[in-house]
Amino acid sequence: MNPVLADVLQVTALIAALALVHRPLGDYMAAVYSSPKHLRVEKWIYRSVGANPDAAMRWPAYLRGILIFSAVSVLFLYVMQRVQDTLPLSLGFKPIAPDQAFNTAASFISNTNWQSYSGEVAMSHVTQTAGLAVQNFVSAAVGMAVAVALVRGFARSRTGDLGNFWSDLVRGTVRILIPLSMIAAIVLVACGAIQNFGDIHHITTLAGDKQALSPGAVASQEAIKDLGTNGGGYFNANSAHPFESPNGLSNLLEIFLLLVIPFSMPRTFGKLVGSLKQGYAIVAAMSVIWFAAVIAVTWLEYAHPGTASQLAGGAMEGKEQRFGEGASSLFSVSTTMTSTGAVNSFHDSFSGLSGGVLLLGMMLGEITPGGVGSGLYGMLIMAIIAVFIAGLMVGRTPEYLGKKIGSREIKLAACYILITPALVLIGTALAMALPDGKEAMTNIGAHGFSEVLYAYTSGSNNNGSAFAGFGANTPFFNISIGLCMLLGRFLPMVFVLALAGSLAEQKPVPETAGTLRTEKPLFAGLLVGTVLIITGLTFFPALALGPLAEGMTS
Repeated sequence: MNPVLADVLQVTALIAALALVHRPLGDYMAAVYSSPKHLRVEKWIYRSVGANPDAAMRWPAYLRGILIFSAVSVLFLYVMQRVQDTLPLSLGFKPIAPDQAFNTAASFISNTNWQSYSGEVAMSHVTQTAGLAVQNFVSAAVGMAVAVALVRGFARSRTGDLGNFWSDLVRGTVRILIPLSMIAAIVLVACGAIQNFGDIHHITTLAGDKQALSPGAVASQEAIKDLGTNGGGYFNANSAHPFESPNGLSNLLEIFLLLVIPFSMPRTFGKLVGSLKQGYAIVAAMSVIWFAAVIAVTWLEYAHPGTASQLAGGAMEGKEQRFGEGASSLFSVSTTMTSTGAVNSFHDSFSGLSGGVLLLGMMLGEITPGGVGSGLYGMLIMAIIAVFIAGLMVGRTPEYLGKKIGSREIKLAACYILITPALVLIGTALAMALPDGKEAMTNIGAHGFSEVLYAYTSGSNNNGSAFAGFGANTPFFNISIGLCMLLGRFLPMVFVLALAGSLAEQKPVPETAGTLRTEKPLFAGLLVGTVLIITGLTFFPALALGPLAEGMTS
């Protein structure tokens, strides 16, 4: 089959599958978070942690629950890595060094899954399953809980009640993530992904070389790493490894898993606020940017700009050789725009301009469609900014979903937007200025700068993918990127929840003839423009020094 036709059919099948599940999954998630009943297993979990799932929480209490749970999780995962040699099924692996253990704990608790280690030669079975895989579930559930809390802020009035964090956390895990992950894991096993707790196998290759094959509960972790937009691979090759993704069907399934919850949550939003059209406007804005990025990266990779690539007749070094440039491009765009970080090809191998598109996808705040939960609340923040801009243009007090967007709300939204750029740019500047940062770089010039910029963009936006090309496993990068991951995850949540509390306390504003119709295509277009302009103004100078300079000179 013609490669271009195959790529078109693959994208068409993916979009059709996402459209097919958008309504039932979105409605189901809305029912989960609005149900007054608790399952028996959920009641047991509440009793075991001493939580009252029916207690109403204002935003400070909701935030305290998130921070306490996440702090305990960081400590638990850090200690597990430090003592993994004393735990069962250790495979003979040594404890993880303190700085790398901190980086990994911060990574998985923040839903980033940045990896400065090779899983098959560093992490034991217990660390992988009882530590990392568990955090894949609960860190995703935390993001979904925050998104639902913000939606409640729009839906409720004259109350500070945002729901109950412990109830939202447990429901998201037990009723959504675990069942879907079990189904996905079974399909992956049927495709050929491995799932076991065996010992390392030593074999002799046809060339006479010795090779160690690492086993593991790969299919189950692969399912939740994609579904929860986590991204941490069992193996260093991540989703390019045949044990994680054996064939074309598993590759397409994994891309579907990356996108299915983020693209379905706008339906949940529309259902909870009582206007499905509002959800359609949000998902339309997400879809336009995602689809444009898929076209741009795929076209650039087929054009293989650059002298070396043109002489070679292609740019397949570092790409997924089994599936071609189209599948590599589709996976890469989807993973950088969903805060996932899973990869089936090295992003360092993409051309300068297509690498810039991947960087931009993260710099947008990963809201197209973004991570589970984080994509929705990030896009809703952008919607508030878009409404504010529209209000300035017509001289009217901005309103969104019946709530006035006053000075307090816009200040909270502005603080949310400024956090990540500050972390990215300050982190990159320090790495380029300090000897510890520059000594880890193996490339110079625009490409070397892009690698460092990508690392801090990935960490601060809780993505986890890497451009590679420099030694990330150093105390400087482990600590600095680890701090960026924690601050980039939890500081924005402070402003999201404060905004949710402010909105919930308001009384509804009646709709008038002058009210901006935020469910119309015009607003969706305004939202797309707002996302691109704000991001472009913030990051354009850095992009000009890195991927744009490389793309223009290659």
